[in-house]
Amino acid sequence: MDEVNAISALAALSQATRLQTFRLLVSREPDGVPAGKLAREIGVPQNTLSSHLSILANAGLAHGERHSRSIIYRADVERLRQLVLFLLKDCCGGRPELCAPLIADLSPCCPPEAHAHD
Repeated sequence: MDEVNAISALAALSQATRLQTFRLLVSREPDGVPAGKLAREIGVPQNTLSSHLSILANAGLAHGERHSRSIIYRADVERLRQLVLFLLKDCCGGRPELCAPLIADLSPCCPPEAHAHD
């Protein structure tokens, strides 16, 4: 990820409804959320949510897939990973020990799956 893409992603997330929407989409991976249900859960009209989803999609953070008559929205978790890595790339000016607490805080939320052969 480059600076232009990072700024686009951060700008998309800098509005409360979009941030809430993105967080909800991330929490529902890998299944996604139908557009109507997403609007109800966020508590905004569908046309308003559509505008927010368009901004998230243009930033590469979300996308919709048509399933029959519904559109299922999903977060782009890979794009989120790229954004976080971009922000941490030069972790604390080359002093990774300063970022160790941050990395430790991230680890418990996403424990690696046990390998089948373990």
